[in-house]
Formats: sequence, structure tokens, C-alpha cells
Amino acid sequence: SVYFVDRVIPMLPEQLSNGVCSLQPNLDRLAFSAFITYDEKGRAVSRRFAKTRIRSKLRLTYEQAMALLTDKKPEGLDSWPEQTVPLLKRTNELAKQLRAARLSNGGLELESPETEIQLDKDGRMIGIHTAVNDESHQLIEACMVAANEAVATELTVKGIPVLSRLHEIPDEEKLAELTLALGELGFKPGDLSNPKIMAEFLRDTADHPLRYHVHTMVLRSLKRAVYSADEHGHFGLALTYYSHFTSPIRRYPDLVFHRQLADYLEKHGRGGKLPQEYLQRTAQIATERETVADEASRALIEIKKYRFLQQQLDEKNPVE
Repeated sequence: SVYFVDRVIPMLPEQLSNGVCSLQPNLDRLAFSAFITYDEKGRAVSRRFAKTRIRSKLRLTYEQAMALLTDKKPEGLDSWPEQTVPLLKRTNELAKQLRAARLSNGGLELESPETEIQLDKDGRMIGIHTAVNDESHQLIEACMVAANEAVATELTVKGIPVLSRLHEIPDEEKLAELTLALGELGFKPGDLSNPKIMAEFLRDTADHPLRYHVHTMVLRSLKRAVYSADEHGHFGLALTYYSHFTSPIRRYPDLVFHRQLADYLEKHGRGGKLPQEYLQRTAQIATERETVADEASRALIEIKKYRFLQQQLDEKNPVE
């Protein structure tokens, strides 16, 4: 699916993506579930996968979930099942453990704020604000990363080629330039080719007045994540095996993985294997289409911004 500032162009027909394939409260939906068991320290001790039928009890926005996590009244929600808050809080505690473990292993946490464009009913830009990244967002991210890692590990360690989400180590030249630029600002980051040292540097500068500038510099030195059928490893997440699995109605690589996992679990299947040529071609096309979608999304935002500025000039009423 392609996400623009004012609309979404779904990968699948809307009757599917917003209908029978979309989670809706109190309706049975077919799903692919990853069951992961963790010990008290947040370490995964077992995993299994199955085709399931699930029934969601409640749909929450991020804002509503955050209100429940902080014992506040959610706006627009009058009632909820009694197990909602305990389940949310337990899941959030696990998410914190998973996130802490990822960061201690060298996972990167960049303080590079994303922005959200505000539009009026006619699609014209009327403002811009910093996107929120609170515990409700981090909870969902931790769960998705856990599922993605689990399925990638399950098939890859069995020798089954998959579409990996590949994030390679930055080029030495880029890191040398970054180290030099940071040095000119008075920082001594150390050997940034070591992911744990880079992660530690990012943590140490999280409260620095120049943190946004510094973290953006680090972000620009990193390679772009791509899909690959030949290599694996995710530098930014500090994971050996990582694939996209959680959005099969929005990303084609996820749908391919679902097909592979389904075949892997089938007694009389082919063990989840797909022709290497097909996986390589799919990885190439998926990466290309992702790039096109991202560029189109950024281009539209630029257009909205320039029209917003022009409108202020025409009305002689600049927004401060």
C-alpha cells in the first residue's frame, strides 16, 4: 500500500483490505498467529505458528491505548472489557523488556523526530506538528519486531531461503565522514562501525541540545533497508534474522512469507521452499516499488508545504 499525506492507495482491493481481511471488533477473522513464550526476563523460550480464527474484542487508537496505560479516561471510549487494562499493561511491560534487550544488544534508537501534516477538509495544509512516539507506539513496534524475527528465524535456521529485510553495516567511508563531522561538533563517538558503540553514543546524546541534528547525521550515514533473498541481518535492530511478516495485506513480501510459512507447516507441502529466482526477483521488485512509493509520498508533502507557504504569502498572514 502507498501512504500519502491525504490518502492511502491499498495494495489489495478495499473490499478486502478494509473488509474481510481487516481486524474489526466482535467479528471472526482469519489470521496467521505467532505464539511466542517468554520467561520472566523477557527472553523467548519457545515459538510456534498456526493458522487461526480470532475475534477482536476492542479497537483502540494509540491515544486511547496510552490513556488506558496511564489510568486516564480515553477520549471517545465509554466502556471496554475488564481484561483490557491488565492485558495492555502486561504487554507493555514485556515490550519494555524486549526494547531494552534490543538496545543493549546494539539496536539503534534515533531521536530524529517525524512530522505529521495537518490538512483541512479540502486537502490543503494548515499546519505541521511532531509525531508522537510514546509507549503505545513502542508497544506495537516491539510486538511486530518480535513476530518478524520469530518467523524469519524459524525458516532461515532450517535452511529455507526467505525474503529477508536486509539492513547492512554502513560503509567505512560514510562512518569516517560521520566521525569527522561529529568531532567538529566536539563529540568523541568512538568506533561507530561497532553497533554497540553506535547505540551507546546515541543513548549518551539522547538529552543533548544537539541531539536531533546529531541523530539525523547518524541516520543519513546508514544504508537503506532493502529486501534480499541472498543475505540476512539487520544492523539497525541488531538482529541476525529479520523479515517482514506482519502486514500481508499491505506489503507483498509479507504475503510471500505467509505463503512460505503456510507451506512449511503443511504436512504434504514443499517445506516452505520457493524457487530462488522467484525470491530474488521479488526482492528486487519489492525494493524498487518501496522506493518509488516513498519518493512519491515525500514529493506530495513538498507540494503541500510549498502551497501552504504560497497561501500565506497571498494572504499576507504568515504562520509563526
